[in-house]
Amino acid sequence: MTQGGKQPPDAFPPELLAPLEALAASGPVRVALSGGLDSIVLLHLACHVFARRPEILSAIHVNHQLQPDASHFESRCRQICEQLGVPLEVVRVRVDDSPGSIETRARDARYRVFSERLVPGEVLLMAHHQDDQEETLLFRFLRGSGVRGLGGMPAERTLGRGRLVRPWLQVPRRLLRQQALSACWSWVEDPTNADDGFDRNFLRHRILPVLRERWPQLDRRLLATARACRESAELADLLAESHYQQLEAGRDRLSLSGVRALPLVACRNLLQWWLGDSLDRSLGDSEIRDLLDSSDDASPEILAGEFALRRFQDHIYRVPRVRAPLVGDQPLLANEWVTDGDYCLCLRCHGDIDKVPQLRLGHRRGGERLRPGPEGQSRPLKKWLQEQQVPPWERNRLPLVFQGNGELVAIADLWSAPDVAGDEPENGWWLDIRQQ
Repeated sequence: MTQGGKQPPDAFPPELLAPLEALAASGPVRVALSGGLDSIVLLHLACHVFARRPEILSAIHVNHQLQPDASHFESRCRQICEQLGVPLEVVRVRVDDSPGSIETRARDARYRVFSERLVPGEVLLMAHHQDDQEETLLFRFLRGSGVRGLGGMPAERTLGRGRLVRPWLQVPRRLLRQQALSACWSWVEDPTNADDGFDRNFLRHRILPVLRERWPQLDRRLLATARACRESAELADLLAESHYQQLEAGRDRLSLSGVRALPLVACRNLLQWWLGDSLDRSLGDSEIRDLLDSSDDASPEILAGEFALRRFQDHIYRVPRVRAPLVGDQPLLANEWVTDGDYCLCLRCHGDIDKVPQLRLGHRRGGERLRPGPEGQSRPLKKWLQEQQVPPWERNRLPLVFQGNGELVAIADLWSAPDVAGDEPENGWWLDIRQQ
């Protein structure tokens, strides 16, 4: 670790400065600060670039609590932010002990924190550089990633409600180190960076130096490969979007027969595009064929990233694996919104609220009936939902609205009795139910 005290030079290397100066940031800017060399240099240069608007700049440090020195990293981040006058948010997380790489689980926990805390229009700066990009390319190649993965880390993408920007993916790490040493900026060395037991460290210390010695132009070739893969992925996205526009059949669903008509490679391209940035792997041939071709009474499912792909009738559905929780049964109060899972409900009222009926929000428990027409016979809700082709996994999540006498008067946004439907009817109140 270098010693602090010396002020930075007046002129920063243009390779470091220009990407930050070109940043289009109209809202707040936050630096992901680990306390290591790369993020410390990024914080210093961000302070320089935004010196005329210091109020927009802040930093965030995620303490994974995985090693004895974790508190030292946190303390160093607090110290440097205090010296520079930059507000710092520290978030401590517990990394779960599920199977798989501890590096991957820590990364996932870190990005969840970033995603949850970014506000609309906010930019999160991360100090990934050219060396990181090359390690990522080799790592993904060894994992069998497709062209999307071999395109490397994107320089910019959405994250939560904000935007993640990596301004230095074209900058070698040696330039960051030279800048930090010349300015005598101090940082903390992560002891795990020297442990070759971690896959990325093995590539960094044991493999890449040998490859660079054998092929001096390796850096340029890897970046050229990444660019070619990104362009291929962009073309694949255009094709997937075209197929989606042809086969989209309502909210979060595709025509099963339409997808079946595509070649397998196009099916995979479409489904992986539809699953989006959360996709954590490539979809295999067998699971795609099972989703498309299993018998009508089967319930095939593909779990990938944040979603599950399921089949019902002649449609493929994209279903969140973690759904918003349902609320308990409760009365609906005039002009007060209630969020229930994927729905929002409100008993809208204009006029005398004393005349508003007593309505109750509930859910399926079995045996419910509805009367679709004012003069018709009541029918079992279960049979009605089957006729409406509501997928089985959705039926128990639908909000139901009952009158005080127990009569069912609304089923989510699928059906409402005439006296509660419409937009501001003559009685001055109505049910407003929307799917989020």
